[in-house]
Amino acid sequence: MSYGATFPLWRAAAGTAWQGYTRHPFVEGLRDGTLPRQAFLRYLVQDYVFLVHFSRAWALGVTKAETLDEMRACAATVHALIDEEMCLHVETCAAEGISEADLFAAEEAPQNLAYTRYVLDAGYSGDFLDLLAALAPCVLGYGEIGARLAAEAGETPYSDWIATYAGESYQATCRDVGALIDAAVVRRLSEAPEQSPRWPRLCDRFRTATRLEIDFWSMGLSA
Repeated sequence: MSYGATFPLWRAAAGTAWQGYTRHPFVEGLRDGTLPRQAFLRYLVQDYVFLVHFSRAWALGVTKAETLDEMRACAATVHALIDEEMCLHVETCAAEGISEADLFAAEEAPQNLAYTRYVLDAGYSGDFLDLLAALAPCVLGYGEIGARLAAEAGETPYSDWIATYAGESYQATCRDVGALIDAAVVRRLSEAPEQSPRWPRLCDRFRTATRLEIDFWSMGLSA
């Protein structure tokens, strides 16, 4: 599993927060099947709302981009989120009697508000790199989690969720996003980005979004 050269640097800069996110008790409950169903459904409803805003953030990337390749990559990610990833949420919730209209109208949890608005603000107040640094923990973190759980988990009630993020379609999205980040960093900061005065700020963006991911899992468990 490789999502480019920048992602490992940002992941290392996140410190213990990265482990707190990718090995959160919610994630381990998905792995061994012990996660309460109500917690999973609470998370899934909120994650649907999250993905609506997340798609808007990636669409914002089109306006912040400097090249057609960047625009195409952002647009492709919007497509992957709306037409592929969100289908899992709709199908799973429909089986529980929750319609897509109910999902779209769901009241946002405070943790959801905090995370999605942070990402959008990073894009509005910053540039393309600020936005990518705030977006990356979700996209690439889920890819890392899905790949690990697919290797470690047996058959569990959450096998479909695991298969979605471990699957080739989502993993290809992660590789494409990793390549997008690498090219954007080189274009704006050079091939030695860690020497740029902007580097600490970008690492902080990534670390903050990672901390908000932890809160999002915890929100699910609170159900």
